[in-house]
Amino acid sequence: MNAVTRAYDLGTPIARLADQLQPLLLLTLRVYIAWVFIKAGLTKIEDWDTTLFLFAEEYKVPLLPPAIAAFMGTAGEIVLPPLLAIGLAGRFAALGLFIVNLMAVVSYPALWEFECPAAVEAHLWWGVGLLGLVAFGPGTLSVDRLLGRRRD
Repeated sequence: MNAVTRAYDLGTPIARLADQLQPLLLLTLRVYIAWVFIKAGLTKIEDWDTTLFLFAEEYKVPLLPPAIAAFMGTAGEIVLPPLLAIGLAGRFAALGLFIVNLMAVVSYPALWEFECPAAVEAHLWWGVGLLGLVAFGPGTLSVDRLLGRRRD
């Protein structure tokens, strides 16, 4: 048995374990990202005047008036996370939150200037996770799967 074959034989149990854990890992990813975004949305509706001020003065959302950008961003952060968490229209919810996340990164240039790079890195990791969910779907532990939408 050569080295490549031995390495593959060792990798097979690991691959099987990864396959078995995949639904739980996708569920965990969905719930974590949903929690992040819903907290942001709830913060925005908690003090709407401050939210409108931030969208008018700090965030530079292209093409949209600040009030409309504030409403759309907040609506995305309130409506899409529950869908993502339960896996109902999971790919749609992940894509929508990816766009919300992308707009946050693009429209808030100060994010790149913070002393702590974790601010930008968090957005990048959320974006990667959301793209993974768009690509692979919400997994077997989802309402989409329960309803028979086997597109993932």
